[in-house]
Amino acid sequence: MSALGLAACGGGSDSGNDAEDGITMGFAQVGAESGWRTANTKDVQDAAKAADVDLKFTDAQQKQENQIKAIRSYIQQQVDVIAFSPVVESGWDTVLKEAKDADIPVILTDRAIDSSDTTLYTTFLGSDFVKEGKTAGEWLVEESAATDGPVNIVELQGTTGAAPALDRKEGFEAAIAADPDLKIVESQTGDFTRSGGKQVMEAFLKNTPDIDVVYAHNDDMGLGAIEAIEAAGMVPGEDIKIITVDAVKDGMTALADGKINFIVECNPLLGEQLMDLAEKVVNGEDVPARVVVEETAFTPEQAKEALPNRKY
Repeated sequence: MSALGLAACGGGSDSGNDAEDGITMGFAQVGAESGWRTANTKDVQDAAKAADVDLKFTDAQQKQENQIKAIRSYIQQQVDVIAFSPVVESGWDTVLKEAKDADIPVILTDRAIDSSDTTLYTTFLGSDFVKEGKTAGEWLVEESAATDGPVNIVELQGTTGAAPALDRKEGFEAAIAADPDLKIVESQTGDFTRSGGKQVMEAFLKNTPDIDVVYAHNDDMGLGAIEAIEAAGMVPGEDIKIITVDAVKDGMTALADGKINFIVECNPLLGEQLMDLAEKVVNGEDVPARVVVEETAFTPEQAKEALPNRKY
C-alpha cells in the first residue's frame, strides 16, 4: 500500500460541488454481526449528522454482492464520496473502476482491499490488524514464559477472506513464533459472531483434548466460546485462558470479571475522522493514503478502570 498522499479522484471543485455545498456520502456497511460493528455504524451515523453530511446508508448483511450493488447504486445517484468497509479483501477492482470513471472518490473504512491498483481509492482509515494480532501474541508469549511444556491454542477466526481475520492471524502467528511451545492446534472461522464462536468452540472441546488458550479474532466469538466452556463444566479465564480483540462493553465486562484474560482494542469510533477525510477529498485536498486509528490493550484490572467511561 502506498504511503504517499493521494489527491481526491474527483467530485471536488471541478464539478462545482465542494464540501461547502454539503456532502452526500454513500456508506456501504459490512453488516451488524457484532457489538463492534453496531457501535461503528452508530458512530458514523452520528458523525454524519453532526457534520451535516447527507448519509445514504446500506447494510450489506456480510455479503459482498450486496456491497457491490450498494456502491453501484451510489454511483448512479452521483454521490460526492463513497465509503465502505469491505466484507472481504478481493474482488473490488471492477466496481471501484466504475466509481473512478464516474469521478467519485472512495474511502475505505476499517478494512483494506487486496488490489494492485491503489488509485481505486483515495485513502484507508482503519486499524492496524497485524499489530493487533501481534499484541495478542506478545502478551501470550510473556504470560507463558514460566510454563513448562506445550501450550495448546485454538483459534476462532473471523470471516474467511476478511482483512481483520487474515491480518490478526498473521500478526499472532508471527509473535508466538518466539516460543516453540506455543502451538495453534485448531483454527476455524466463527464468522465474527457470538453464535459462531460458541458453535466452533463446542466442536473444539469435543475433538481437541487439553486446550490451554482460546485466541478469538473478536470479542463476540470469545463471548460465545465462554458459553461453550461454561457449558462443558470448565471455568473460562482459569481452566482455559481467553484472548480477544475489540474491547466492546460486553467483552470488557467479561474481562473485568476474569472470564477473558486479555483484550486488544480495535476502536470502532471512526465517524468523526471519516467525515473530516470526506470533506477534504471532496474539496480536492491531499490526504494520507493510510490513516491509522490509535488503540491500546487491556488486562482485567485496566478493564475495571476503563468500563465506567466506555463509549462502546
